[in-house]
Order: sequence, then structure tokens, then C-alpha cells
Amino acid sequence: MIRGLREILPDNGKAFSSILISLKTRNFRLYFTGMCVSLTGTWMQQIAMSWLVYRLTGSVFLLATVTFMAQIPILLVTPLMSVFVDRFDRQKILILTQSLSMVQALSMAALTLSGVIEVWHILILSLLIGCINALDNPTRQAFYPSLVAKEHLSNAIALNSAVINGSRLIGPAVGGVLIGIFGEGLCFLLNGISYLGVIIALFLMRLSPFTVQHRRQNVLTDIQEGFSYVSGNIPIRALLLLMSAVSFFGLPLMTFIPAYVKDILQGDSEMLGFLLSCIGVGSFLAALYLAARKSVVGLGKVVTISAFLLGISLMILSYIDTYWIAAFICLPAGFAIISTVASINTLLQTLSDEDKRGRVMGYLAMTFTGIAPVGSMFLGSLEKQTGLPAIILISGVSCALGGIIFEYYRPLVRKHARQVYIRKGIIQEIATGIDAAEGQNGINTGISQLVGDTPFLCNKTSG
Repeated sequence: MIRGLREILPDNGKAFSSILISLKTRNFRLYFTGMCVSLTGTWMQQIAMSWLVYRLTGSVFLLATVTFMAQIPILLVTPLMSVFVDRFDRQKILILTQSLSMVQALSMAALTLSGVIEVWHILILSLLIGCINALDNPTRQAFYPSLVAKEHLSNAIALNSAVINGSRLIGPAVGGVLIGIFGEGLCFLLNGISYLGVIIALFLMRLSPFTVQHRRQNVLTDIQEGFSYVSGNIPIRALLLLMSAVSFFGLPLMTFIPAYVKDILQGDSEMLGFLLSCIGVGSFLAALYLAARKSVVGLGKVVTISAFLLGISLMILSYIDTYWIAAFICLPAGFAIISTVASINTLLQTLSDEDKRGRVMGYLAMTFTGIAPVGSMFLGSLEKQTGLPAIILISGVSCALGGIIFEYYRPLVRKHARQVYIRKGIIQEIATGIDAAEGQNGINTGISQLVGDTPFLCNKTSG
């Protein structure tokens, strides 16, 4: 029991003292500062758009439809868009996508402030931002190595996760207040202006000249090879299946929060902003918790516990109609969402072969972002027959069940994961044991004894 507890607790006492080390690099410092401004505006727009749609229609289904339109292009278009990331200057691509995002936000502001905004406007503009993000998201992931030194890459990614969730604390709270005083249009306007932060930062960066990579390969063959690899690899397949379940049933919580606040809690936009900020607090704490870990030891258990915690939080939330209790429950819900997603991300990065990692991460993007809007549409249509508390309860039961099923199969996942790590030679204890066993001409016995005592996914690198 003590060993299991040690595996899930942070194992790097010096993590917090060096957590800002990436900010010593000028390019990343510029990018980080611009993102702090831009993401705050993005969260303001998200809460304003959700509140506007529900105010205009009173429909949970249309609320889910808007989310579907904004995210479904990531499921359908990302594999094609990612091809351009390796063929064009990523800095210029990001300047383009951020500029287009600014146009989208300013268009929302103009329509709302002029009083002519209708739901079909929001649907079209949501589809537009989804297409932009289908190119922007993979470009961002590929852009980080050019901003920091190789040894600081994991720290830069952790800081990016922290600023995403940190901005979630500020954006919804500020947006909720502004909606109550000035209306949704001002939030859209401020978000449009906030994109200037990233655009200016990108122009100020001094980067090495971009080298075009010429690749001659059949795209369809690569897609088929990637699917065969993912479906035939038990640990990767199990993690992606759990991610699909959490995305389908757990992530729609963010879509239905406005309806939950207005119909069940009888609250206003300020209450909505506060609940989203509570989710953001939990998410931010999860990002710090994972940043404090230097090893992937125990991440399999973290995944199980986080998925189960998300399920329990949702089940409790479905019975709550008191404001302060709902705010309290949103804290573990936010923690569980980020802890599950980020832990699965780290495990997939570590388990994947180098030549197939991009395609594996593509499937992660599809299960994480692409499946969520499908779940929102399904649950949104089901809400008409069952009511909102019922679909939140169903979502909670499904997430908890997913965590239980993953825990049931985790010994099998661990067994196959160990084989991957032995083959890769990235587990220090096992690699040392193999060398010693070879020296004694007893390699098979040595491996079997060492593997039997090795924790799930024991790795001395930061993942």
C-alpha cells in the first residue's frame, strides 16, 4: 500500500524550484507572455458564446451543436492539416492562424454589438474557428522544440498547460462580470484584441531559418500503418479507449455548465464564470501536480483514480442544486479532467515508437477533441427525454465505469508495457539487470526476476 501511494505522489522535490526555467529563453518568454493575454480572451469568448446561445434559444441541444461545430473539424481535418506543418514555416503558419482567429472574434463582436446576431451566425463562425484550430493545434505542438533547448522541452509543455488552466481561472470570472454589465459583445471584442499579444510575440521572435522537409511517402499507407500500430498495441489501445470514454461522457460537462447554472442553480452569468473558474482551479492544481513528477512511475494508477474521481464528481453534481456545493464539486472535477488527459498523453508519448509517435498523438487528438462534440450532441439530444441531471448522472457513471474497467485490465496493460520498455532500454533498473544477467550468462532468469519487481511504466525520464 505504501509503495502504491509513493507511485502516485509527486516524486521530484526540486520540480517547483525550476518550474520557470524555460522562461529564461527569450523566444519562449515572448510566446508565453502572448499566450497569457490571448488565452484569457479565449476563455472570455467561450463563456460569452455559451451564455449567448442559451440566452437566445434556451436549448441544450443547440448549445451542444455549437460545441460540435467548433470541434468536429479537428476530428475530420487535422490529419490533412498536419501535412502542411512539415512543409511550411511554422512561425508564419501561426501568424496566419492567429490572425484568422482574431477576424473570427471581431466578427462575433460586430454582429453581437450591432444586435443582429442569430444562432446561424454563431454556428458558421464556430465552424470557422474549428477549421482554423485544426491547423493551429498541430502547428503549436511542433513549434515548441524551436523555442527552447531540448532539455527544457518538457518544462515548456508543462508551463503551457499551466497557463492554459491558469487563464481559465481569470477569463470566465472576468467574462461573467462583463456579460452581466455590458453584454456578450464586449467579451468578443476583447478576445479579438487579445490575439495581438501572440501575433506581436511571433513577429518579435528570432528563430533559425526554416528548412523544408521533402518527404516522399504514400499518405494512405501511413494512415493504414498507424491504425494497425495503434489497434495492435494493447497499452496504447487501452489508453485511447479510456480517453474516448472520458471525452464522450466527461468533457461535455463544459458544454452543459451554462444550462446547469441557469436551470438548476437558478444563477446568472457571474455564477457561471465562478463555476468555470473553480473547474480552472482544479485543472491548474492538476497541472502543477503533474509538473512536480519527474517519473512516469504510477501514472497508470493516476489514470485510473482520475477517471474514477471524475465519474464520482459528476454523479454528485447531478444531485446538487446548491450553489456553493456545486462550486466545491467543480474543483475535483477540474482536477480529474486534466489529470486524466495529461497522464494519458504522457504515457502515450513514452510508449510510442519514435517513427509512429506523430500518428499516435494524432489519434489522441481525435479521441480527446474530436469525440467530445459527438458526445455533446448525443447527450444533448438525450437531455430532451431525460432532463439535465439525468445526463450528468449517466456521464458520471460512464466515466467511473471506464476507470474501473481500465483498472481491471491494467495488469495486462502493465505486462505488455514492460515488454516495450525492455525493448527500448529506457528503464534504468531493467537495463542494468540485463547487463548483469548477460555477464553471468543468465539473461533469461535475470530479466524475469527484474520484470517481476518493476513498477508499472517505471521510467527515470520526465515523459
